[in-house]
Amino acid sequence: MTATTDIGQKLWTLCDSLRDDGITYLQYVTELTYLLFLKMMQETENDHQLPEGYRWADLVGKNGVEQLEFYRSLLLHLGSKDSSKRVQSIFANAQTALKQPRILKKLVQSMDEIDWYSAKREGLGDLYENLLEKNASEKKSGAGQYFTPRPLIDSMVALIQPQVGELVQDPAAGTGGFLIAADRFVKEQTDELYDLPQELQDFQRQQAFYGIELVQDAHRLLLMNLMLHGIEGDVALGDTLSSDGQRLKRANVILTNPPFGTKKGGGLPSRDDFTYATSNKQLAFLQHIYRSLKPGGRAAVVLPDNVLFEDKQGRSIRADLMDKCNLHTILRLPTGIFYAQGVKTNVLFFQRGTTEKGNTQSVWIYDMRTNMPSFGKRIPLTRDHFQEFEQCYGTDPNGQSERIDQGETGRFRCFTREAIAKRGDNLDISWLRDESLQSDELQEPEVIAAEILERLQVATKEMEALMVLLEGEEAAEAVTASVGLPLL
Repeated sequence: MTATTDIGQKLWTLCDSLRDDGITYLQYVTELTYLLFLKMMQETENDHQLPEGYRWADLVGKNGVEQLEFYRSLLLHLGSKDSSKRVQSIFANAQTALKQPRILKKLVQSMDEIDWYSAKREGLGDLYENLLEKNASEKKSGAGQYFTPRPLIDSMVALIQPQVGELVQDPAAGTGGFLIAADRFVKEQTDELYDLPQELQDFQRQQAFYGIELVQDAHRLLLMNLMLHGIEGDVALGDTLSSDGQRLKRANVILTNPPFGTKKGGGLPSRDDFTYATSNKQLAFLQHIYRSLKPGGRAAVVLPDNVLFEDKQGRSIRADLMDKCNLHTILRLPTGIFYAQGVKTNVLFFQRGTTEKGNTQSVWIYDMRTNMPSFGKRIPLTRDHFQEFEQCYGTDPNGQSERIDQGETGRFRCFTREAIAKRGDNLDISWLRDESLQSDELQEPEVIAAEILERLQVATKEMEALMVLLEGEEAAEAVTASVGLPLL
């Protein structure tokens, strides 16, 4: 067992003991972020970045009610203008969920007793990633929506191959998994950046990785995660589907897993550069992504099935994507990997063209879903599960490696742009015979329910759009009648 694994287990076991006091997993990880930040500033000799009197040693030096009261004032003070921008962001609107002085004392003492020297040698970022993964795997924490499984991230990054000097964006950054994996990929090719001249080292640490996260609690976890991995890029708190997203620099690489569902309140994105207005967040994010790529830039994006088949604006957005980009590969992912049964997702791999029309000539689809297990705690997803797909994808990041269509009995097939157009630009394509449907074994009720709900949500949105259209026609008729004009 490594030092970071051992420390992570100790910290997580401590969380289990605190649950009896009403502390949730997410509250615990957030609380741990505050305390771990203070402790790391001390361990890395960066205490000078914090205001005097509001450091780890000051917290340790107090006891009982006085310590808890000081901790509350410390959180407030570090979120104020007396701190650096990064510190302010981590502690913005920070509040403690701790009510008992003894709980804070237990946390502080436990963290003070840890062998941080060994952890630092192995990498503090790995320790924090481990805690985030444990938190996400607990369904009750609700954090799974911010956490993409690391085997999937690592596979996507390995295929897209971010390079030194490239701008890498995640417009739905969550806790930073994609940015950190991209940074790790570059460091593995450059001896931890030491092979690079100083100017490029500075670029990789300070400018290469950037993005936006909407949720403040996730944003503070993200900043802490990036800090522990030595990444100083600008990852803002904001809404990509607003003018915040318009201000993001165009990227060479975009890696992301946008949030599922419709925009809050059912409204449309509040930005004026989208050609196709839609309340479907994934379709809106998809527009942002392919519009934000530099010519020749590439992307790998996790999206649910409804993006592949939704009609009207969905069809228009898919057609626009295939015009502006070469949508060369779709990976149909298995169910159960996002801590919710029945959620069906895909990875779309595409490259922005140098022209605005006709960039997609064919789309290769790999079916990793049919006749595959439903992954979860019983069958954990590993990088090995992506091995066959990665071999089929090839070594070229833009899907230009030589490929073989495996036919109706294989998992990897090619569909021409013309064939897709005949399907109404519907990319929800499957061909393998599902053996589970041929047996007497029924699917899990939650899987069936999730599939029904997905279809109902799409139908509901189409009905709402029709209602808006009908209301507009009725209003026009009323206005026309009031001024005595004939109806056309």
